[in-house]
Amino acid sequence: MKRKKRFRAWIGLGGNLGNIMNAMAYALQCFDKHDDCSTITVSSVYKTPPWGKKDQPWFLNACAKISTGLAPEALLQLGLDIENEMERSRVEKWGPRTLDIDLLFYEDLKISISSRLLLPHPEIGRRAFVLIPLAEISPKLIFKGETIANLAEQFENKQIIKCPTGRLWWKGKFLNIFNTTQEI
Repeated sequence: MKRKKRFRAWIGLGGNLGNIMNAMAYALQCFDKHDDCSTITVSSVYKTPPWGKKDQPWFLNACAKISTGLAPEALLQLGLDIENEMERSRVEKWGPRTLDIDLLFYEDLKISISSRLLLPHPEIGRRAFVLIPLAEISPKLIFKGETIANLAEQFENKQIIKCPTGRLWWKGKFLNIFNTTQEI
């Protein structure tokens, strides 16, 4: 049986409503349990101020590097399906959310499929909540001719707080978070 070719992709996760740590952990476990995905490494969790729309609670954010056999569009759809399962509603741009999953990079491909999929994600260079965790796991990754580590340096003195979670924070018992009888 021929083995399917695997590609590296990077995703960003975040949210500011509900149990965000559980939501992000659940999402990462969904990617990891999918037949065509596996998690390579996950950043620490960072508490970050809201971006875009400022009058809302702070966010928790993380990034992950995954291996996948899915095409970029299918990987994006998997992320959207996980968001929907977590009851993500898109009421206002940059507004509060239970979970947000962004496809940041897919190998070194540059992709533009109308407004549905732009890779690398065009806002990476402006978002400390992406650059700081991404620099932790892939500092030499290149965005617009600069390493992620160099781009992250511009945000070193911003209000980004590394949470004391440990690298395997996402491996907990979160797969049935909507089952209210299960202890979390």
